Amino acid sequence: MAKLVLAGRAGCPQYARAELLADYLQANLPAFSVHKVVQHPDRWEQWLHDVCEMNGWEHKWSPIIWRELLDRGGKGLLLGGLNEFLEYAQNYYGITSTMLTEEILEIAEENLQAHMESEKEQEEFRSLINPLQIWITSASAPTCYQLIPLLATGDVFGMTTEISIHLLDAVQFKECLSGIVMEVEDMAFPLLRGISGHTEIDKAFLQADVIIVLDDIILERDTQTLENCIRTVSEICQVYAPLIEKNAKRGVRIVSTGKTFVNLKAMMIITYVPSIKPENVIAVATSWESASKAVLARKLNMNAAGVKDVIVWGNISGCIYIDLSHAKLYRCDSAIWGPANFSRPLLNLIYDSKWINSEFMSAQSSSSSRVCHCAGILLSHAVATALRYWFHGSPPGEIVSMGIFSEGQFCIPEGIVFSMPVRFQNGSWEVVTELEINEKTQEVLGRLSYDLIQEKRIALKEIKEMHPYRADEITTKKDLCQGGFFSP
Repeated sequence: MAKLVLAGRAGCPQYARAELLADYLQANLPAFSVHKVVQHPDRWEQWLHDVCEMNGWEHKWSPIIWRELLDRGGKGLLLGGLNEFLEYAQNYYGITSTMLTEEILEIAEENLQAHMESEKEQEEFRSLINPLQIWITSASAPTCYQLIPLLATGDVFGMTTEISIHLLDAVQFKECLSGIVMEVEDMAFPLLRGISGHTEIDKAFLQADVIIVLDDIILERDTQTLENCIRTVSEICQVYAPLIEKNAKRGVRIVSTGKTFVNLKAMMIITYVPSIKPENVIAVATSWESASKAVLARKLNMNAAGVKDVIVWGNISGCIYIDLSHAKLYRCDSAIWGPANFSRPLLNLIYDSKWINSEFMSAQSSSSSRVCHCAGILLSHAVATALRYWFHGSPPGEIVSMGIFSEGQFCIPEGIVFSMPVRFQNGSWEVVTELEINEKTQEVLGRLSYDLIQEKRIALKEIKEMHPYRADEITTKKDLCQGGFFSP
């Protein structure tokens, strides 16, 4: 009996032609069988390399076809690619492929779509078997208490994705964590596979898919200096870093939020965990977005949902700049009215520039005070919104503000975590670099960058003083050096 293994890249026309010929042979020859292996285009090259290395073959294109020697065992006998398979079918069975190229291209495209749909279904099925592992640090904080119901209802990760939540905090908060666990268990969320409290730091972040960092530094102006606060943040991140490196999944997504040093926490995690890609760490700025939209909506006497593209620049828990130059209004009650997708520039409807420069900024200061003293609802909603966008994409055409590792976009210095406009799509984000920035905004961005650079310098100074060997190791990391992280 002849058993062939046919492997190829989804969407490859050569694989499609070989597959159709193999199906015909299997249907018409009683002693012929074929086993198919289809790989996503992004994974094909690595998969092919591994198979060839394991079997001692040399093959560099799609498809690859080999014959399994059923009566002998051991590795298969490589036939080659499409041309070798066509010769094999012609010589042994007198059969060849006669389909036109146009038909083959259509079938190849259909194969790619079918493979992607199949992978999506399998991913959803696996998510039900293997729940998403979510770790929340400083879990006794009010933000965590408000965040858990948002995560467990399915609105964030999807109605087919089960989750397991792990609460991490110091030993003195063990009783508080136990109370949260019991209360959440009593709520019987259908998508919550389990919830647990942890005070043993060595077991933190096991198999983590998502890590939400809520740690905050209590600012006491009379007793604490900025250097001491930054030292504390650095020490916290140094504790978490080796545990993330050791226990978390390679593709873990890390969210930094809170009331203090949000950008700095994200930057230090990127610094201390070099195996995690910088794009897998974000600092949440959506609380400022929603607060600003609420102020503008009250001014215009409209629903805040109609205010879009308000951009938050800078240090999320420090000095920020609310940029209204790209903001749009939908369904605003004015002399001009249009369909649901009709928008008008916000600055064209707020003629009072004095209000923007005075009352609006005062309202932002008031919002800042509320953020610092809030019970956690605003911050938890911001985290849930950021995660929903990250996993399922932000609304099409809308701008979202997020703190991300700068690579020099908008002339912002490289190597700092800076809030800027992004869009989320297909499980990742990209900076909206096509926006035009006026001179005033560019000048403001320069001033905001200075504060973050100063925080970075202080943090690096602390690293070198406390762990000089660790600082030397970090400075040799190719990716961080290329990013200008240690530039003067």
